[in-house]
Amino acid sequence: MKERTGRSWLKQAAKKAVLACYHGMALLLPIRRRIVVFMSSLGRNYSGNPRAICEEMARQGLTKDFRCYYIFDKPKRFRDELPQGVHALKNARFFYYFVMAMAGVWVSDTRFQNYMVKRRKTLYIQTWHGTPLKKLALDLKELHMAGGQSLAEYKEEFCKNSATWDYLISQNPFSSGVFRRAFAFRGKMLEIGYPRNDILYRTGIPSTLHTGFGQGGKHAGEDVSSNNNLAIGKLRKELGISDGKKVMLYAPTWRDNSYYNERDYCFGTELDFVKMKEAFGDTYILVVKYHYMVWEESLNLDPDFVRVVGDGVDIAKLYLIADLLITDYSSVMFDYSILLRPMYFYAYDLQNYRDTLRGFYFDFEREAPGPIVTSTDELIEAIRSHAADGYQEQYRRFVEKYNPFDDGNAAGKVVELIREHSIHPRTMGRMQD
Repeated sequence: MKERTGRSWLKQAAKKAVLACYHGMALLLPIRRRIVVFMSSLGRNYSGNPRAICEEMARQGLTKDFRCYYIFDKPKRFRDELPQGVHALKNARFFYYFVMAMAGVWVSDTRFQNYMVKRRKTLYIQTWHGTPLKKLALDLKELHMAGGQSLAEYKEEFCKNSATWDYLISQNPFSSGVFRRAFAFRGKMLEIGYPRNDILYRTGIPSTLHTGFGQGGKHAGEDVSSNNNLAIGKLRKELGISDGKKVMLYAPTWRDNSYYNERDYCFGTELDFVKMKEAFGDTYILVVKYHYMVWEESLNLDPDFVRVVGDGVDIAKLYLIADLLITDYSSVMFDYSILLRPMYFYAYDLQNYRDTLRGFYFDFEREAPGPIVTSTDELIEAIRSHAADGYQEQYRRFVEKYNPFDDGNAAGKVVELIREHSIHPRTMGRMQD
């Protein structure tokens, strides 16, 4: 016990020493405007808006002119996926702090720790990670998350963090209003849509988008498994999905009150996978994608029917292979709706989630662009009867409200902002050098 306590004390002392050194570097080292750091999902994966912006920089050949780093907890897992010229950076190590102290641009879809020093001449682009249905930050009435913070402490920490953001990306006017209030955000709102959705416009499908059901757009019952996009075909092959099988994607959100520790949350669901296989095993493969906050290894699911996809696969690619989406309260609904494909909402804990755990920003039951069910039997019947076909008007209104800015060019707009900052830097933040 004493030995363990001693090791813990040494770790804490070492961390304090490294942070003290970092704060000194952040005061003394010059800002390098062409150093850009990216982070997705707290460093857990390579995905989302930061990935799309990073890859757009590479596509434009800018990784030759900029020194780009991508932050990971486990860099070896993702190093081979990075574009040429982008360097994997191990999170919370001395070199990480050295780079962060000098970086001219930070790009992240989640928060950096509050002990990180955002310098005045550093450009911080907060991309965030989804349009909100569920209540966020200052709008929360109760706190059920791991970590032991009080609601007041959580809100205070969030306000300190959001005060360092120079730009915040919004997918729609609805999000802009929520973000201003819930994040106490006073910086510049970039109403450009989400860079992570650009790929949905670059796969041979774009000409059919926003044309409506029955007018060339993907709709209930239409098989997308024959899409000849090479990347999609490669992913289907990697997941072991034969050409004759269609795909249903199950991508639920996380539950604040169901966790293993401060970082890892449980995969909460009441979906009966055996019943789903009995109903759809002959024609479908069920792909399960965890939320980035979820860490689960103990599920025993039938590999003949279920493919569990880890954090090594960007969910945007899963949208493209999915004939239909099953979700609950996750922001995936807003992104997937761009494709005009059917959605089913398996909301087994709707009342508790809406009234106690989180709360909603809008009337989910009225606006949902597909049927809401609370049991596996109801879900099976809804899919079998193509119940989503009856939601075409709700779907149209949903897309008009929540996808007005997505146009396939969001990443390019952010890259142009980064380029401009490197040429004509301005004092960006409120923190002192």
